[in-house]
Amino acid sequence: MAADRDFTRKRLRFGERLVEGVLFLAAAAAIGIVASILYVLISQSAAFFREVPFLDFVTDTQWTPLFEDAHYGIAPLLSGTFMSTLVALAVAVPLGLLSAIYLSEFAGHRTRESIKPTLELLAGVPTVVYGYFALLFMTPLLQRFIPGLPGFNLLSAGIVMGLMIIPYIASLSEDALRAVPQSMRDGSLAMGATRLETAFRVVLPAAVSGVGGAIILGMSRAVGETMIVVVAGGQQPQIVTHPAQQGATVTAFIAQVALGDIQYGTLEYQSIFAAGLALLVFVLIFNFIAFGLQRRFREVY
Repeated sequence: MAADRDFTRKRLRFGERLVEGVLFLAAAAAIGIVASILYVLISQSAAFFREVPFLDFVTDTQWTPLFEDAHYGIAPLLSGTFMSTLVALAVAVPLGLLSAIYLSEFAGHRTRESIKPTLELLAGVPTVVYGYFALLFMTPLLQRFIPGLPGFNLLSAGIVMGLMIIPYIASLSEDALRAVPQSMRDGSLAMGATRLETAFRVVLPAAVSGVGGAIILGMSRAVGETMIVVVAGGQQPQIVTHPAQQGATVTAFIAQVALGDIQYGTLEYQSIFAAGLALLVFVLIFNFIAFGLQRRFREVY
């Protein structure tokens, strides 16, 4: 009997160690993938910066790596990326948060179970479909209200990108709001607050960490979007000061060069890795800013 118990105990320990090993390998694989991506970006970018001065890369206002008179100023691509992302967030954040608050605080169970899966279906639509929706529907619609709006512009691309990332913000924000303890809602209602006041002044501040994470995820998704800006935003790299302009983004340029027309190992080819590294730094800076604002907002409340 004692021998059977020892055998069972050893088998359980072996099973636990096996599961721990599998989990460790999964975590190590994720870290290894990120490290591999960084290695490729940095090594190829280092070869690029041996030919192009870093100061020219960050200060030049022209990006024409495929022209005979080549210029490698990343500012036009970053300005296009920033503008399209700003428009997308201006659309997605209010609509996504309002949808999340309705689903979490006001919708009945049957309504929530019907709306939420339908909303999440938007995330499964191919982005090329969104791109042609922006080009063939959103742009003509906007041209009725904005005379002179060019056929390719970052406004329509940004609006449709915002519609695309609404499910990310709404779904994750709704999960964060529903995770707030019911006792906080009951206490607010007992003090005489309405359901609307409770939602905006109690539940939303309590869930700011999860909501902030949802917005950061949505922002990262917008920054990395390719097909919508390629189809509807244009591919002319220029300093963008207004969303009604056309412009190129970092991802649009990478897609353009990655079609296979540029020879491997050339400076033009390596420029896509330098642009990708700049995009990564761009996203990290915005993430740090968002985390800082999120922490400060949490301290206030």
